[in-house]
This record gives sequence, C-alpha cells and structure tokens, in this order.
Amino acid sequence: MEKQKKPNLKDRFINDPTRVLTLANLISMLRALSAIPIIYTMATPEWEWLTGILILLAVLSDALDGYFARRAHEVTHFGKWLDPLADFVVIISIVLYLVLSGQFPVWFFAFYLGRHTLIAGLSLYCMNYDYMLLQANWYGKWATGITTLGVFLHIFDFQSLPWLKMGSLYVATGLLAISGIMYLKQFYTAIKTHRVKQTF
Repeated sequence: MEKQKKPNLKDRFINDPTRVLTLANLISMLRALSAIPIIYTMATPEWEWLTGILILLAVLSDALDGYFARRAHEVTHFGKWLDPLADFVVIISIVLYLVLSGQFPVWFFAFYLGRHTLIAGLSLYCMNYDYMLLQANWYGKWATGITTLGVFLHIFDFQSLPWLKMGSLYVATGLLAISGIMYLKQFYTAIKTHRVKQTF
C-alpha cells in the first residue's frame, strides 16, 4: 500500500482553501476599513477630491483582491465570504451617511440593508450546518458595481446626468432582487437536499 504523502508547508498554508492571512484577504479588509476615511472626507467639503480618489481606490481594490487570489493560488473560503462583505460595509456606511444628511433615498438604503441581512443570515446558517458555502453570482457583482456608480453620482452631483443618478439605483435594485432570488433558491435546495439525506 502506497504511503500517503504528508502535505508540505506550502500545501498547508498557501494552497489551503481555509487559510485567512493572504494578500487578497488583506486588500479586502483594507477596503472595508476605507469606509472610515471616505466618510471623514465627505464631511469636509474642501476634501471632495480626496473622497473621489478614495472611492476609486476602493473600486480598484475590489478587482485586485480577486486578481491576486487567483494569481497566487490563494483563493480561500474566507476570501469568498470577505470580498462581498467588504463591499457591503463600504457601501452601506456611505449610504447611511448620505441618508442621514438628506442626500440619498431612504427606500434604497432599507432595501439594500434588508436584502443583505437576509442573505448573510441564511449564508451563516448554511455554513454553520455545513450545507453549502455561498459564492457571489454575476448578478450580485453587477449590482455592486452599479450601486457604487449610483452612490458616486449622489456624492458628486453631476447636473448633466440627472437621469443616471436615480436610474442607476433602479437598475441596481432589479439586479439585487434577481441575485437575491437566486441565492434563496440555492439555500432552499441545499437545506432540502441535506435534510432528505438525513432521513435515509
């Protein structure tokens, strides 16, 4: 009988999908923390230019974390969960600030918060019972991008594009609803399949 090869250091710490401390995950964490300086600069009108730069860096980091994870073969379970969470933290923090200052529609904030809270709760439930590990779908990724555009247009009021300001939020709402339904279907299937297996 062939002796099973003992995993080396790289296999255990670099290629381990449960690994937490990776460059990609660090970028995602920094993106989540970027909400603090973004809101701080938003409260200071003369720093408007810096707000724009910080938002663009946050958007860029959303592409870089995935790139580095794939390039270095460091795609982790934690990273798959952290990436959308970082997006949520940044967006919901900025949107809350805009809502409280009367610059953003409350209905979108309520919908965005409620939708993500529901999906996060079910995701943690399924992960806790080892039913499934949720991964972002393309509808959700597009929704995040268009939501970011809508938020950007509300921070920097472009008078020449009044239709795009609210139009982006309507499109984002539709995409968020579609992706949310797809996630709910995945949760239902995973829970139902697992419970059926338990009966046999």
